[in-house]
Amino acid sequence: MSTTPLAAAAIAQLEAEGVDAVIGTVVNPAGLVLAKAVPIRRTNAFAAPGMGASLVWHAFAIDQTGIAFTENIGVVGDQRVRIDPSALRIIGDGLAWAPAGFFEQDGTPVPACSRGTLQRVESALAEQGINAVIGHEIEFMVVDPDGGRLPSTLWAPYGLAGILEREAFVRDVSAAATAAGVGIEQFHPEYGVNQFEISLTPHAPVAAADQLVLTRILVGRAARRHGLRVSLSPAPFADSVGSGAHQHFSLTTSDGPLFSDGSGAHGMTAAGESALAGVLDGLSEAQGVLCGSIVSGLRTRPGNWAGAYTCWGAENREAALRFVAGGPANPYGGNVEVKVVDPSANPYFASAAILGLALDGITRKATLPPETTIDPVTLSDADRARDGIVQLPRGQLDAIAALDGSARLRAILGDAAVDAIVAVRRLEHERYANLDPEELADKFRMAWSV
Repeated sequence: MSTTPLAAAAIAQLEAEGVDAVIGTVVNPAGLVLAKAVPIRRTNAFAAPGMGASLVWHAFAIDQTGIAFTENIGVVGDQRVRIDPSALRIIGDGLAWAPAGFFEQDGTPVPACSRGTLQRVESALAEQGINAVIGHEIEFMVVDPDGGRLPSTLWAPYGLAGILEREAFVRDVSAAATAAGVGIEQFHPEYGVNQFEISLTPHAPVAAADQLVLTRILVGRAARRHGLRVSLSPAPFADSVGSGAHQHFSLTTSDGPLFSDGSGAHGMTAAGESALAGVLDGLSEAQGVLCGSIVSGLRTRPGNWAGAYTCWGAENREAALRFVAGGPANPYGGNVEVKVVDPSANPYFASAAILGLALDGITRKATLPPETTIDPVTLSDADRARDGIVQLPRGQLDAIAALDGSARLRAILGDAAVDAIVAVRRLEHERYANLDPEELADKFRMAWSV
């Protein structure tokens, strides 16, 4: 993370372009986007030494009141939130934005910082001669200012009417993204009523997660301008489809891509197959990172295209890992879509977990199990057992326990990060496990909104 100060001329240029304030954001273990803002002339102070933040920033829960205190996270202590000036973007209406990370007062990175964790995993890959690229998708539902349903008279899955009904909003988001340097690959109505999806241009892991956070901000601001709000809940309404936050990743070495031009399945190289196997092997343990909220179980079920079964398949949208082969229709080359990720996840931690598992698979030359070429729910119990396919638990406690006890995920993310994730998720379960699906969806519809 760069903390190189901006030159006085750069600050003056920002002022000349009408920037009055800079917002810096971090994402905590509960998936909440937290922020501080400073006047434009305090930008360099925001970069170093940074702005003060209590340790409980890591423990704020999704119910707007809860704090998941632990032995290491309490009322005593102070850390610094530092922006990365090299990633600063102007987002309009007098505001600029930059991603931030957590640091100790002496400048040491905080182990529980999600952006710092992903930087460390990205560096670990680079040390092995592997470059990673991630493309994020963001699914969201447009709701009224109070979080209620909007009319659906003309809505159809992927229908033109959805774009035309929200034409001004769609154009506003697209224009704001272009102005902020965000690459939108496609923007379309989704399966659910008043649900949209945006696919973002792939980037290196940290830059890709930064872009995702910025896109959520831009979408939220645009919605407000049109008298709307955006729900980023995995299950905005209990009786509707859920929203995912799928991540596509690809890996490349000096010898070429790992998911294309090889002699293995669908053109994978041996290392590519091992990377895919590594993610598959650790998926049950990583569930608490990728889709571990109290609401996530409402989405992670068969038939919901949420990857409820731990298997892989080419273009299989019911598999947890959908393989996308390289070719004329896929200019970015072969890649793997991790379908289980949902918007309640911290995107930095989620990417770190996925890439860390891929590296683990490559290191130990993990063997890829047979491809699942049909909907896994149609397989017999015996066939699933033979191929090692299990259904991810919908119960939050199972996901929490698997993560808490995972030596593999603790090695990838670090104990501080895993302990913080487990703490906020346990608080959710302790307080809200007694709610029925409708109550859960209503309670947390706007929990991750910005």
